Amino acid sequence: MKLLVCAMEASSNIHLKELKKYLSDDVELLGVFDKELGNPLYDLTALAIMGIVDALKKLRFFFKLRDELVALAASCDKVLLMDSSGFNLPLAKKLRETYPDKEIIYYILPQAWAWKKGRVAKLEKYCTKLCSIIPFESEIYSDKNKITYVGHPLLDEIKNFKEELSNTNKIAFMPGSRKTEITNLMPIFKELIKKIPNKEYILIIPAKFDDDYIKKIYGDISQFSISKNTHKTLQEAEYAFICSGTATLEAGLIGTPFTLSYIAKKLDFFIGRMFVKLNYVGLANIFFDKMGKTALHNEFLQNEVNVENLFLDYTNMDKKLFFDNSKILRDYLKNGSSRNVAEIIKN
Repeated sequence: MKLLVCAMEASSNIHLKELKKYLSDDVELLGVFDKELGNPLYDLTALAIMGIVDALKKLRFFFKLRDELVALAASCDKVLLMDSSGFNLPLAKKLRETYPDKEIIYYILPQAWAWKKGRVAKLEKYCTKLCSIIPFESEIYSDKNKITYVGHPLLDEIKNFKEELSNTNKIAFMPGSRKTEITNLMPIFKELIKKIPNKEYILIIPAKFDDDYIKKIYGDISQFSISKNTHKTLQEAEYAFICSGTATLEAGLIGTPFTLSYIAKKLDFFIGRMFVKLNYVGLANIFFDKMGKTALHNEFLQNEVNVENLFLDYTNMDKKLFFDNSKILRDYLKNGSSRNVAEIIKN
C-alpha cells in the first residue's frame, strides 16, 4: 500500500513514528514527513516558518507543495493528514475535488472544540475518517460515523508512569519552545530557585536548539542542569514548573506535580480570550472540567506569573491528591492511539 502523508510539525512526526510501528512492512510512506521515516518530498526544515513576513515569502512555495502532493496522490491508495490545519484543510479540499473516491484520513484534528468551529463542516465534507485524540471532541460533529476517538498518542510515547510519589531533590523547569515564552519565563525561574534551595534544578530544552541559540535566548543558565529528554526528566523530577502546552499533559499523565505559568504578548492574550471560550488553558484541566471535577493543577497567566505565586503553589499543593488524580487522567484517555489509527488505515 502507498500512503500519502502530510505531517509538517515536529510533534506530528513523533506521533507518526509510533504509528509506523503498527503499519505493515508493505506500507510505503510518500509526501511530507521526517526523513528518518523514509524519503519525503522535502526536508522538514524547508517548511519551518518564523513570523508573518516569512510566511508571506513562502506562500508561493506552499501552493506549489500542495499541487505536488495532489499530483503524488494519484499513485497512492490512501491519504493521511496530521495536524497543521492551515495547510492540510485546503489540501484535503483539493484532494477531494481531484479524487472524489480517495480515502482521506485526518489524525490529530484541529481544535475546533476550542475555536473556529466552522472547520468541523469542512472536515466532515473533505475527509473520509476523522481520528480524534480528545474524548469529548465528537460532541461537536454531526456525522458520528466519521469521527472515532482512537486514544491519545502520549499514552504510546510515554514509556513509564510514576508508581509512587518520591522526593528526588530534582525540580524540572520547562519555559516553552518559543523565543517569547523563554525570555518571559526564564528571569522568573532564575529568581524562583533562590527560594527553593538545596535542589537540583533541571532545565528542559528542545533538542533542536543548538548551543549558540541556547546562550543567546536563555542567558546565564549555569545554575541549571540541562536535559533534552522531557519524559525521562519529568519521571525523575519531584516537581515541575511548566509553560502551557503539551508538556503540561505529559507531566499530568506521568504523575509529576507541576505549576502552569504562561505569559503571552498582551494583544495575543486579548485576542485569545475573545475567541477561545474555555475555563482553562491546560489540557489536563480542560479534561477534568469536562469530567465535572476540580482542576488538576493551578494556572498562572500574564501578571499572575511572579516568583511569589509560583513559590506558594509549589509549597501548598496537595501533591498526593495530584498523584491520585493523574491515574484518573490516564483512565480518562484510556489507551494510546497508534494501533487504532493503523487499523483504520489498514481497513
